Amino acid sequence: PQRGSDSGLPEGAIYERGSVKIHYVEVGSGFPLMLIAGGGLSSSVDGLRNPFDCWKEFSGDYRCIAADLRNGPNGRSTGPLEVDRPWDSYTDDHIGLMDHLKIDKFFVMGFCIGGPLIWNLLKRAPDRVAGAVLAQPSGFRPELPTYNYDNNMMAWGPELVKRRPEITMDMVQK
Repeated sequence: PQRGSDSGLPEGAIYERGSVKIHYVEVGSGFPLMLIAGGGLSSSVDGLRNPFDCWKEFSGDYRCIAADLRNGPNGRSTGPLEVDRPWDSYTDDHIGLMDHLKIDKFFVMGFCIGGPLIWNLLKRAPDRVAGAVLAQPSGFRPELPTYNYDNNMMAWGPELVKRRPEITMDMVQK
């Protein structure tokens, strides 16, 4: 992923909590706005230029904060694959990052996979989310009932297993 002078984004920083390392970027000032890029389990900070450049659009009015999802092939965040609590592990990362940045209340906007991640934020931390926008949310299509699962099993999963030998395709499937 391009960051730094070529992309217009700062390199960012790493927030660590035990074996979890979350790469994040902050741009702008004002009320905090967490941004969650689309891209399924490959969601990364760089994805926030599609369908429009969120950084450019919002950083003049908000303190924009975004993180690579843990274990995405295009990002720099890593952590265990928690097969018994996958959604909660991502929510732990988001809430933990906001705690690390000493942010109590924030807005959140998410694309694609950001939708279900936001629903879990609202479930687990309703008093902290001041407002939420789910844009282009992931969904179910009767004509493609296994679309998201198939994509993860063909792209995200094999790439993760290749990079992390302690993770198996059986774990990815779960």
